[in-house]
Amino acid sequence: MTATAAPPRERGALRDGIPPGPNLPPALSTARWMVRPTAYMEECRRRYGDVFSFPIVREGRWVLVADPDDVKRVFQASPEALRAGEANAVLGPIVGSRSLLLLDGSRHLEERRIMLPAFHGERMQSYASIMREAAEAEAARWPRGEAFPVWPATQAITLEVIMRAVFGVEGSERLDPLRAALRELLDWAGERSRLFLLAFIGSKRMHRVSAFARATEAVSELLLEEIRRHRADPRLDEREDILSLLLQARYEDGSAMGDDELRDELVTLLVAGHETTATSLAWTFERLVHHPEVLARLQDAPEDGDYLDAVIKETLRLRPVLPIVVRKVHEPFEVGGWRLPVGSTIAPCIYLIHRDPRIYPDPLSFRPERFLDRPAGTYTWLPFGGGVRRCIGASFALFEMKEVLRTLLPLWDLSAAGAPERIVRRTITYVPQHGARILATPR
Repeated sequence: MTATAAPPRERGALRDGIPPGPNLPPALSTARWMVRPTAYMEECRRRYGDVFSFPIVREGRWVLVADPDDVKRVFQASPEALRAGEANAVLGPIVGSRSLLLLDGSRHLEERRIMLPAFHGERMQSYASIMREAAEAEAARWPRGEAFPVWPATQAITLEVIMRAVFGVEGSERLDPLRAALRELLDWAGERSRLFLLAFIGSKRMHRVSAFARATEAVSELLLEEIRRHRADPRLDEREDILSLLLQARYEDGSAMGDDELRDELVTLLVAGHETTATSLAWTFERLVHHPEVLARLQDAPEDGDYLDAVIKETLRLRPVLPIVVRKVHEPFEVGGWRLPVGSTIAPCIYLIHRDPRIYPDPLSFRPERFLDRPAGTYTWLPFGGGVRRCIGASFALFEMKEVLRTLLPLWDLSAAGAPERIVRRTITYVPQHGARILATPR
């Protein structure tokens, strides 16, 4: 059975304020959200329904919505009424204040207009050979017949792809220092203890943490050096890498991006453009080795693009990398029978909607055939968010996942190296507990 819209809810009189939820001290609620977020969300939904709230340190109470009608209202709302950039301020220390993720209003739309073409159409198709080459090179280093976590391998593949797409540089000498600096920054920020630190001291104070400051400064210096090198290239207008395209792009008033703006957008592309796709690929391998009948079907018919697409969609349904997307309320906003006040935070809950039995019968089962008969629903399949804030790299990520899987699955016999892996938090993303351990031997 395929995904369908959830049945409409009975709505009573509109109430002003914040929906009910756990009445915990903010520190305890925040700790539960960080340590066992999936259990916390599921418990809240059972007790309070599709709209609930819980307190977060320094944030007040977040309002989570887990009904497609409410998600639609959020995604169709005016970007002035609900601001995603402001709600994403926690990412500022890593991506910078000029990042597309932190912009709102007309500036966000204009920046999006400039960046979107690099990730769609023929431009995206041109990266296929890079994706296949990166996958083959990394898989050549896989241990034969020994258990290993595939997540670091998918991280290496997607980082290589995005760096070559962004900079157009194939030699490792120039890319190696930046690759190492990015890995250090992501590994430092990915530890759970750093997430607690960020929550309790606030994002605006992160620059005072010396190790974090050194890691971000190293990335910034290398990126600014690459920007200067590209600017000085007399053949800039002949280049087709993403950085060159951004250097030549112009805003509506005719101005170009400055170095600091470019730096922030490059960090956003390099971090968001590789880490989330790498994790999604790792989850796909993890799901496939624990469902050998699905894996066998893909390996026996690699040309069946519809089934591969369904496998990826089902993986992203059960294992979305991001559990929620957030918006800051700037005008009183009606959702789920409540009129939320200005200053509150509303968050469509990807994780809960993807596991709603009213939408996906037998929701915990891995069944790619759900997506063979109908396309994924706009407000029921949300791994890339939605509305004007939908991830600009969604098409690129799906295309890359397909190219990597088409390249590797026909070449390797894969099997599980342990039990199915639990979902654990890595900063804001959900990753396999043990890195998606598998066994691989050449076919």
